[in-house]
Amino acid sequence: MSVVEQYARAHIVTDADLVEEEWAAVPVVLRYDPEDDPRSVRVGLPGAHERTIARTLLEQGLRTPAGSGEVRVWPCGRVQAVVEFHSVQGVSVVQFESKTLLRFLRRTYTATGRPVSR
Repeated sequence: MSVVEQYARAHIVTDADLVEEEWAAVPVVLRYDPEDDPRSVRVGLPGAHERTIARTLLEQGLRTPAGSGEVRVWPCGRVQAVVEFHSVQGVSVVQFESKTLLRFLRRTYTATGRPVSR
């Protein structure tokens, strides 16, 4: 099985005072390595921050609010999804286009031979 890596753009949602350029989409890396952990995907955020999320949680969160504790995912309107990461440092809220996450999930399940539902 091979590693699946997809580059995407996302919005970091914050209540901090940001200049207009900082509201722009930021680059993120979605990564799935079945040899490392076949049940999880990694989200690489700017500043060398990498977060881990259960692949099934990400899939479920595209349809309905899901998760508790450190990671929560929910649909946001018809075309976006929100991933919320909780840690001792605070909360990171990342907004993606749903089709980007769905395309990535499909690629991960293709790599393992299992279809993704939607």
